[in-house]
Amino acid sequence: MNRIFFPQFKNGKGGFEIHPGLTILDYAQKLKIKINAECGGIGKCGKCIIRIEKGEENLNQLTTLEKKLNLPEKYRLACQTRIVRNISDIIVYIKEFGEYEILKYGMERKVEICPHFKFIKGKVFKNDEEVDNYKGGIYGIALDIGTTTIVFDIVNLENGDIIGTIAKTNPQILFGNDVISRIEYTMIDKKEKKFLSEDERREKLFELQKILINLINDEIEKFNNEISEKIYEVVVSGNSTMRNIFFLIDISSLGKMPYEPLNPESQIKKPEELGLKINKSGEVYGIPLIGGHIGADIVADILASEIYKEEKVCMLIDIGTNSEVVIGNKEKLIATSAAAGGAFEGVNISCGIGGIEGAIKEIKIINKKVYYSTIGNKYPIGICGSGLIDLLSEMLKNRIINEKARLKNGEFYITGDIKINQQDIFQLITSKSAIKTSWQVLSKIYPVDIKDIDKIFIAGGFGNFINIENAMKIGLIPEIDINKVIKIGNGSLEGAREILLCYEKRKIVENLVQKIKHIKINEIEPDFDFLIASNMYF
Repeated sequence: MNRIFFPQFKNGKGGFEIHPGLTILDYAQKLKIKINAECGGIGKCGKCIIRIEKGEENLNQLTTLEKKLNLPEKYRLACQTRIVRNISDIIVYIKEFGEYEILKYGMERKVEICPHFKFIKGKVFKNDEEVDNYKGGIYGIALDIGTTTIVFDIVNLENGDIIGTIAKTNPQILFGNDVISRIEYTMIDKKEKKFLSEDERREKLFELQKILINLINDEIEKFNNEISEKIYEVVVSGNSTMRNIFFLIDISSLGKMPYEPLNPESQIKKPEELGLKINKSGEVYGIPLIGGHIGADIVADILASEIYKEEKVCMLIDIGTNSEVVIGNKEKLIATSAAAGGAFEGVNISCGIGGIEGAIKEIKIINKKVYYSTIGNKYPIGICGSGLIDLLSEMLKNRIINEKARLKNGEFYITGDIKINQQDIFQLITSKSAIKTSWQVLSKIYPVDIKDIDKIFIAGGFGNFINIENAMKIGLIPEIDINKVIKIGNGSLEGAREILLCYEKRKIVENLVQKIKHIKINEIEPDFDFLIASNMYF
């Protein structure tokens, strides 16, 4: 029996039996090999580039999508390359896929230490219930599950110290770079073009959850192979899709109208129910969801920013493929989400990539000359979100594009081989418009004039790295006094840590989600389409 090999990867060196009908991407996913499949394998992003070292005779011909990319000889897209014959071994090399630049920290505010699990007279208690003998330490994990990245703090619950922070690329990226791809993976058989049965959906959900749990277990063991028995609590934050995958809750409802999650309330599970290798007497707590795609991460952001305590009206913005906006104060909070798409994360942008090594992250144009810096000071391989915001702002300032976002010469070169074109600009201004329309409509509904917003909290990894002045210039965030814009870093992780350290904060977030008004602006704003169109301009 002939085999397919991925020599760059430990788990691909031994090969895998060839089965005609599968794509190279199918094999990469089976072997848990890291590959950039942002669009989930439908050929749209053009980034799962591979080189066929041997075995081309086994494969289908170039598809129409591949031909459009003008790939060099022997290069293919993994999602489009299907094995149609089994006559020889296949050797595949995957184009380098770097590690994401991951935001590991929130504000790390001082929090009252009143944990769920505590030391009393040589024993470990959960509230007033004795659960275990003291083993020399009581620890917990604050876990932020992002669509592309995972970060968790290992926290000493006796004194509040963070003894370790672990940050990794989310291994589910094999199944697509956005939540829609993950949802579709659990719903649809793309080859047979049919919806999966309930049992098949459950199996796919378990597959996505298992690779996440395995990573967490492995990283805990690498950090300290004796600590797992001293970990008693895990607090989980993440968007609606990621949190529900973690707790093995069906996510298919998030992929169809009215796009609402099942079981939005807080979740409490025993570690063995989820496969986590921590103390069996421990507990796993999932922060509740607000509704729709406004998840536990935004609840954690609200907790970390303390917008819910503010006297004056403030705004919280978390920018991403699905961007969220919250407006209000201690009297009232309103939240919405914007399907901004992945343009500012590099998706569907010819020069765009995620925040990985070699990504251009800062850009200046001075006297028509482009100056830039890259993540890790590596050779430039594309432009990530913060660089794309800088680029739009600098092009506007230097009249390379006009107020209607028209690029004068059809394309503009940043380096000798990295350029942006009019279609790229269209994708970026479409994303920008979705976010701007969200905060614009929220301010009208609240109601509050933008100039009267007291503070704007910017949450999340993407927001942490952007140039605020440039984001204001292109209309991504409201123009107010720049000193009133506060970056809170990884608010999702910070909120989870605060809940871990203070049991009372569970009650705070559970009460908050009952009071936050969740709206879908496209359903209540009569001029929604007009605003989307007009906000595409500068």
